[in-house]
Amino acid sequence: MGEENQTSVTEFVFLGLSQDPHTQVLLFLLFFIIYLLTLLGNLLMVVLIHMDSRLHTPMYFFLRNLSFADLCFSTTTVPQVLIHFLVRRKTISFAGCSVQIIVLLLVGCTECALLAVMSYDRYVAVCKPLHYSTIMTHWACVRLAVGSWASGAFVSLVDTTFTLRLPYRGNNIINHFFCEPPALLKLASADTYSTEMAIFAMGVVILLAPVSLILVSYWNIVCTVIQMHSGEGRLKVFSTCGSHLMVVVLFYGSAIFAYMRPNSKLMNERDKMISVFYSAVTPMLNPIIYSLRNKDVKGALRRVTAK
Repeated sequence: MGEENQTSVTEFVFLGLSQDPHTQVLLFLLFFIIYLLTLLGNLLMVVLIHMDSRLHTPMYFFLRNLSFADLCFSTTTVPQVLIHFLVRRKTISFAGCSVQIIVLLLVGCTECALLAVMSYDRYVAVCKPLHYSTIMTHWACVRLAVGSWASGAFVSLVDTTFTLRLPYRGNNIINHFFCEPPALLKLASADTYSTEMAIFAMGVVILLAPVSLILVSYWNIVCTVIQMHSGEGRLKVFSTCGSHLMVVVLFYGSAIFAYMRPNSKLMNERDKMISVFYSAVTPMLNPIIYSLRNKDVKGALRRVTAK
């Protein structure tokens, strides 16, 4: 039978992270804990920043956006993964897969832009403190946040359109645990070169450009901090920058590896492990790294719980 006589795929079957029942139980517990911590940490940040007027500053305005994006990002994939750990046949409809890709790319790419915006905010705060209030006005923050969500929507639209316009016939088994373009392209029944190039171009826009801005911002911050006379101030800023850069390397590094290298026809275990970092681990770490260690947030938590 020729490929043209094969029927179009109406659902996909995931191979998941493991086929071993005992390993799947352990993975279920691990992902459940990760998702619970993600929900609690990010919801706490959204509620605290909304309720405490002392946190109504540009930095926490962007952090609230980041926490909301993390909630959506994790909820798009992890609940489905948890269900699939408990069932033998791990399926998703073509429509469901399409929606998952759209939402995943929207919030994921928005997060890329937000992390760059947040690094710029810290750059202005540390390197141009006297001009901070005039540069980071309320409307400037709103425009930067809207621009982040708009860029996420644009990249999602381009990547999704190029990925879903390809024909998918016959083979419907995805060697992955959720739907995303690199995994889906491996099942396409046509040449994927133009789609790969479109995804690569969008990767330059939403991955390489923001990470370059982040590195330049933190380089300027470090240069400014080195000139500080206060040893305690230097230590505090270096500690903060170090933890922020750890998240940046983890999130951008894994995303760049997944989306900006030549597409092979096989999805291996390493690829799946790397996807775990940006789909599940980073959304859990962000509120801990960026906020919950912060004395302002701890103070807000005490004030809210004391009411």
